[in-house]
Amino acid sequence: MPRKPRFNLIGVPQHVIQRGKNQEPCFYRSADYQRYLNDLKTAAERYDCRIHAYALMTNHVHLLVTPMQDFGVSHMMQALGQRFVTYINKTYHLSGTLWDGRYKSSLVDSDQYLLNCMRYIELNPVRASLVEHPEDYRWSSYLFNAQQSQHDFIEAHPGYRNLAAAIDDCQAVYRELFNHPLTNAVLQDIREALNQELIYGRPEFKEKIEAITNRQVRPGKPGRPSIEEVAVYYGSGYLLC
Repeated sequence: MPRKPRFNLIGVPQHVIQRGKNQEPCFYRSADYQRYLNDLKTAAERYDCRIHAYALMTNHVHLLVTPMQDFGVSHMMQALGQRFVTYINKTYHLSGTLWDGRYKSSLVDSDQYLLNCMRYIELNPVRASLVEHPEDYRWSSYLFNAQQSQHDFIEAHPGYRNLAAAIDDCQAVYRELFNHPLTNAVLQDIREALNQELIYGRPEFKEKIEAITNRQVRPGKPGRPSIEEVAVYYGSGYLLC
């Protein structure tokens, strides 16, 4: 069965997940997490990708990233994977691949959908019972987005900046969102979009993507998949406000 073509739309956020092979660890000690972040920063800068949120878990990673050049996410993930796998294999005297196949990704609508996705990513350590609150987990973007702690490559998405006029107020509003759990329906929608590499967003957003890419973006609907990846530039970078 041929691989499903990826969505690569410049200026549209993507929720990315990459899992360790056979659910085995991707990180063994703190230095590994830091190395991954360093490699992520390097690859994101090289391929002009904006990182808005992340969570590095023991055996997988979540990223929310907006590409600003053709196939930016694909190139970023390829470069990141090569650098990090080389580091892990050399450090721990291993060989072969670290990842369980290629990464998966879904397009993410702006506004509430994007904020839900950010919360989903940063709440991963809580759902995994690693911590009781996301602020207690060192290897996610929560502290930057909720408290504006120092970070040298996270960039606030306009959907986040629209929460309030001042950045301090954005942080306060964002923190308040975490007092309201994501519903089971939201969790299911995010997971379905990611696992099937489709879209998490409004019906009209999905319709617009279908019209532009001429391919299926919703489960169960007959589609017309393209043969190659599609890259489209949207000027300001955002389909719908």
